[in-house]
Amino acid sequence: MKNKKLKVLLIIEQCNPEWASVPLVGYCFYDYISQLAETTLVTHERNRAALEKTHPNRDITYICESAFIKKYYALAEKLSKLKDRVIWPLYHMLTYPVYGEFNRQVYSRFKESILEGHYDIVHAMTPMMPRYPVKAIKACTSTPFILGPVNGGVPFPKGFQKVARQEFSDFNFLRSIGRFIIPGYRETYTKADYILAGSTYTMNLVKELFDIKNEKIELFYENGIGSSFLKTEESVSESITKESGVINLLFVGRLVPYKGTDMLIEAISRLELSTRKKIVLTIVGDGSERKALEQLVEKHKLTAIIAFTGWVDQKDTLQYYSNSNIFCFPSIREFGGAVVLEAMANGLPCIVVNNGGIGEYVTEETGFRINPESREFVVRELTVCIEKLVTNPLLRKTMSIKAIQRVKEFTWSAKAEAIVRIYNKQLIHRV
Repeated sequence: MKNKKLKVLLIIEQCNPEWASVPLVGYCFYDYISQLAETTLVTHERNRAALEKTHPNRDITYICESAFIKKYYALAEKLSKLKDRVIWPLYHMLTYPVYGEFNRQVYSRFKESILEGHYDIVHAMTPMMPRYPVKAIKACTSTPFILGPVNGGVPFPKGFQKVARQEFSDFNFLRSIGRFIIPGYRETYTKADYILAGSTYTMNLVKELFDIKNEKIELFYENGIGSSFLKTEESVSESITKESGVINLLFVGRLVPYKGTDMLIEAISRLELSTRKKIVLTIVGDGSERKALEQLVEKHKLTAIIAFTGWVDQKDTLQYYSNSNIFCFPSIREFGGAVVLEAMANGLPCIVVNNGGIGEYVTEETGFRINPESREFVVRELTVCIEKLVTNPLLRKTMSIKAIQRVKEFTWSAKAEAIVRIYNKQLIHRV
């Protein structure tokens, strides 16, 4: 069966080209898969304005919220906040009815067309956290159903319990409750024809929770790279050869406790004076910790070499990657970590903490992975890794070239082609 003849129903509740994180990932999958197959997208009404600007004539069904759910969501969002911070485990539990309504409406609208064989494949892609059922699977009696990439559930490292408490980890027990009380949750995983997992941790978690056999699941990272972010090996090699003066370090992310920006600042304070004179760190992002981080910079007398940009639109971050030499991202608990792929696509050696997806993107050839043994250990290793990269131009050049070679596997076009191959494989199995 040729790819362009495949008829695929894509269930992507979060799918928006103008937003960041999961909605943007969902959109990129949809956009690139649509270039290879005949797709019908079903998504939430909140995405209509952005999608109609980009794809006014596409086959897209928008699911609207009821008046009750709109009011309920406003209340749930309010109850999930402590001061100005979101208690994410509580937020996800309280807002489940919002997704639940979407899930039921999708089933109601598409049940008959799925049963009648209008689609070759049904693929549910978002939400990506492994805690949501897909009722449409009930209609997939003769149509292959694919789920994912699902990702999440990564625990906080044992050596970072203080940060875990700051991130309201005491509420994480709510995850396991959902597995027992949400209708159709277990059925979605046990009856799926194939599951894509966004990290090794999540893949093993799903296999253990639902007794999924190896042949029904595979590792498939959810994040990808657009062509605008990808530099050539030649251009990176040339820029490193010509570089002189300051070495630019970069952090991109929300300024919240688990992202580890405080550890990065402290690591820079411990660098040899001769190394500190060679660097500048730019921190791109905003969040609840910004004021405390700015005070930490002042405490260590680093205001001359560390700058905060505040929030920057995702499309505008490319300039920061392009102007940098090293990417530092010591997040202690990261599921996707798209910023690491973006940095690699720009030829930046990456220093990351090895817990979650980002530790799988970065290899020994493309950067450094620090085990999250303790806060002191991470700070110390950050200092060592920065020192190595700043003082060794040849190492930076080698890692830069390898980073670009590695990240080519993550282009959206390559990922869409891989998914269509999975579609065809599942169709063969059903014959």
